[in-house]
Amino acid sequence: MSTTQSLRTLLDGPHAAVRDEVRTLLKDPDMGPAIGLGVEEHRARVAQQMQRLASHGIGPSLGFPGHVGGHDDPGGGIAAFETLAFGDLSLLVKVGVQWGLFGGAVMQLGNAEQIERYGPDIVTLALPGCFAMTETGHGSDVEQLRTTATYAPADDEFIVHTPDEDARKDYIGNAARDGRMAVVFAQLIVDDTNHGVHALLVPLRDDEHNLLPGVHITDDGHKAGLNGVDNGRITFDAVRVPRTNLLDRFGTVDPDGTYRSTIESRTRRFFTMLGALVQGRTSVSGAAINASKVALTIAVRYGETRRQFSSPDEVQENRLLDYQAHQRLLLPLLARTYALHFAQEELVRRYVASQDGDDAEARREVESIAAGMKAQATWHCNEVMQACREACGGAGYLSENRLPSLRADTDVFATFEGANTVLMQLVAKGLLTGYSEEFSELDLMGTVRFVADRVLDNVVERLRAVPLLQSLRGAAPVRQTEDLRDRGWHCELFADREEHALETVAARIKAGMDDDGDAFAAFNRAQTHVLYAARVHMENVVLGHLTAAVGKCEDDDVRELLGLVADLYALHTIEADRAWFLEHGRLTPETTKGITQMVDVLCNELRPRALELVEAFGVPEEALMAPIATGAEAARQQLRSVAGPA
Repeated sequence: MSTTQSLRTLLDGPHAAVRDEVRTLLKDPDMGPAIGLGVEEHRARVAQQMQRLASHGIGPSLGFPGHVGGHDDPGGGIAAFETLAFGDLSLLVKVGVQWGLFGGAVMQLGNAEQIERYGPDIVTLALPGCFAMTETGHGSDVEQLRTTATYAPADDEFIVHTPDEDARKDYIGNAARDGRMAVVFAQLIVDDTNHGVHALLVPLRDDEHNLLPGVHITDDGHKAGLNGVDNGRITFDAVRVPRTNLLDRFGTVDPDGTYRSTIESRTRRFFTMLGALVQGRTSVSGAAINASKVALTIAVRYGETRRQFSSPDEVQENRLLDYQAHQRLLLPLLARTYALHFAQEELVRRYVASQDGDDAEARREVESIAAGMKAQATWHCNEVMQACREACGGAGYLSENRLPSLRADTDVFATFEGANTVLMQLVAKGLLTGYSEEFSELDLMGTVRFVADRVLDNVVERLRAVPLLQSLRGAAPVRQTEDLRDRGWHCELFADREEHALETVAARIKAGMDDDGDAFAAFNRAQTHVLYAARVHMENVVLGHLTAAVGKCEDDDVRELLGLVADLYALHTIEADRAWFLEHGRLTPETTKGITQMVDVLCNELRPRALELVEAFGVPEEALMAPIATGAEAARQQLRSVAGPA
């Protein structure tokens, strides 16, 4: 087996068959990306593609229970979704809305009767739906949504109402054209008592596709990207739905108006409900990583064939990838893509395991890592898109080469399924509270007060108890080494930086609260440090999983190649943050200069293997659709002769 095929087998993991089935579908010209279509034409095309997927039973619905048409395989469902990111991202998002968000909410928040009643039609697309959470005035702050669902006991109904324009549901996928029902998040009011945000099933259109009384939908119109998705704004004018439409896994209302929940705290109930929807963020991070793979495949292939300038003693011009600056532009991003891939693989494994157990703390940790991975992967994706566009020059600006549409379609990934900055604050909250049940109901301001009231050493002790860090960290200040490619040294640097960052956050919050007791002011003054602590934690997590993947690799050549990738990821990350390492005495100026030189060396060593690394992603030619990516045919044919077709 060739190195490329061994790499692909490793990357495809336990759900290789599902990934290959999606690849086969994407080879169909009718299922591939579309360029230059008008909004309505694009939406119609994506709707037809959705029907194809439904007929094949491919997508997040694989994770649905078998008795409603799924396969009880959440890992396979996420793998299918990730692989769809090789194709039209409008189709990907439409799939995510139907089977990930709308269907996922019914599966995770509904009761057995609701799952039995609606599940089969969700799986087959007989019931296209929406996920109506975001409002014009409240996006990230879901707890303050203004839509209301007021119980009317005389009629055994909820009255769903939009009190003002700020409370309209906005940017809702599937709303403008196709959706017939929505999962609507609203403040649940029973007998003049607000029990917080809950979710209800609200029909939008009848069987003839006419809007139902009291439902008003307008089209969000043309967007920067993803124009195959019919986003719309929804308002409700005293719309009545049966009491049994409340998705009541975490809170139910009896016919007489009695509210019951096994979770007494309103805030804890809210966070528990949102935690049940973590699959969405887990899926988005994987999709962003795979979209990055598409762009890098195009750019690396182009860099292998595009020639520019010649040496004085040569007639033939040099390939772009032979230039150090071009290697520097693409190869560290390629290394980080591999690193994120293995971290995502571990996240999915842990997510699936958490669904089968009762370990609430493990579930909260998965929620936190999913939030951090979503932020890191989507920020990375946006960086990759810009770099690959620039790496391909004017050709990268042509629509036919797909990079402009990829860039436009992925831009919004940084703000949907949770704005990245907010998600990173959730990561920091988990670190500061140790994911403990005792603190699961704390909002961010509550976390600030908690940290200020605790002995600082306890925060540090919790950090040192994390198994991954415990296995990697060394004494600080970190030892110096002459071997810049010492992976143990990399791990020590990353772990020490995280520990120090978290100590600093806790100290700053405590000092701020000691000054005036104002939780918001204390947090606001420390927010930059909060976000930094979350970022370096995630970089440490990613390095840990990449290091573990290298260690477990049985193929000698693949292990050596992944070792180069790991060294480049680690040293490039350290180089990017060298100011911190210098300011805090962890590295000397001479060492940081050596690291910069070593990054150049590693880029040069990886350069001959760059094509192998992107070919291992297995992006189907029919989905790639970029003429500039077809110029390296001879090299790719040589790889395929032993690796098999993409």
